[in-house]
Amino acid sequence: MIAIVFPGQGSQKPGMGKELYDLRPESRQVFETVTKATGIDAAKLCFETDEETLRQTQNAQLALYTCSVAAWSCLSAHLQGEVRIDGVAGHSVGEYAALAAAGVLSVEEGARLVQTRGQIMAKAGEKHPGTMAAILGLDRDALEKVCKSTSGIVVIANDNCPGQLVISGEVEAVAKAGEAAIAAGAKRALPLNVSGAFHSPLMDESAVEMRKALDQATFAEGWGRVFSNVTAQPVVQQGVWPDLLERQLKSPVRWTETIQNMVNEGVKTYIECGVGDVLSGLLKRIDRDSKGLRVNSLETLEETVGAIRA
Repeated sequence: MIAIVFPGQGSQKPGMGKELYDLRPESRQVFETVTKATGIDAAKLCFETDEETLRQTQNAQLALYTCSVAAWSCLSAHLQGEVRIDGVAGHSVGEYAALAAAGVLSVEEGARLVQTRGQIMAKAGEKHPGTMAAILGLDRDALEKVCKSTSGIVVIANDNCPGQLVISGEVEAVAKAGEAAIAAGAKRALPLNVSGAFHSPLMDESAVEMRKALDQATFAEGWGRVFSNVTAQPVVQQGVWPDLLERQLKSPVRWTETIQNMVNEGVKTYIECGVGDVLSGLLKRIDRDSKGLRVNSLETLEETVGAIRA
């Protein structure tokens, strides 16, 4: 059984997606569609933007969405329905690429929602300053206790894999929780270079604003089973997506549980479409018996297609 997964913010880099754009018409079509839908030149954003500018939330999210959907389009064109996809999931903003890949959102609709999401989240970081930090080597229960005992707002934002959690909240609270986590046995507490406290209560206002855009969007039945970040379960009724995507902004990304639930259903091959190999690395920590493949270049596209058909 096979699943497709899409990375989240942090995977972006200048020049992302250019090889597939240059060599595959399916990729170029996605870039053109995103450009037309958003008014932002997607090719210029991904290929010509410097690292610091690309790191800005509103830029990173749209660039990642574009490259992720483009990579999937190339893979889909090669497979032409000959292989069954048993699950789809995306990490944080990657969930929008997952919805587009599964046909729940059109590429245009997904692009507009991601554009809005990035703008809202960037604005939230200015209005309610916050930050995030990766906590390595401490289990979830222990970190939950640390967060609850720390004054101020700080919560677990991402459960990426065993031994790798991310906390989010007020700047001082995150710093204190990081120190307390080390005292509780964590190996490291690494501040992340982000513009806000994503997936925390500091995003409550942003979630309400995002809901307005989500309520205007059309969510179709699609063809694929998309696993939600909020529930870590496949969504059966597509009408619940506005609620789930609203909650996603202020709720933890339950990635470990998502992959574990797919594994329990029998999924053993995971294809990461987009930029980098972050999710492939997390997969090794979650389930060593599962196989990770990637599509982020012509070489990895051909390798993945060959591996699936073997």
